[in-house]
Amino acid sequence: MEPLTEHRRVNGPVVYGFLRLVNVPAAREAALGQSLAEYCRLHELTLSGLFTERDAGVSSAAFTGLMDALKVPGAYGVVLPSAAHLGPRAIAATRGKEIAATGVRLLLVRKDTPRPARRRGFGPGGFPGQQRGNGRGPALEAES
Repeated sequence: MEPLTEHRRVNGPVVYGFLRLVNVPAAREAALGQSLAEYCRLHELTLSGLFTERDAGVSSAAFTGLMDALKVPGAYGVVLPSAAHLGPRAIAATRGKEIAATGVRLLLVRKDTPRPARRRGFGPGGFPGQQRGNGRGPALEAES
């Protein structure tokens, strides 16, 4: 009898990683590379290549290489630690459109979610952060 699929080594969809690392220490680079590899392992993806951009310019050999790799039949997507790795907003928007035009998926390890504006209340003394009360939670009713 054949082993179950879960017990066979099966290649997952092929993805390519992209990192934009301008003035980043080697330890940070290694950690980001490991996070992409771990994400792919957990989601049963095959990380077939990792392209690293080290220049802050508009065009780079790393992004051109990524776009060439996405033309290979069977490419499923691009995996990034976060959308910020595509570059500054104007560059990221253009790059996002270029990636979308290839028909592959853009996968983010950490989704950038906008944080709600923090409201700082003024306490009784007129200073930020002061709150009324003694800091204790509500009293619990005794069981009968």
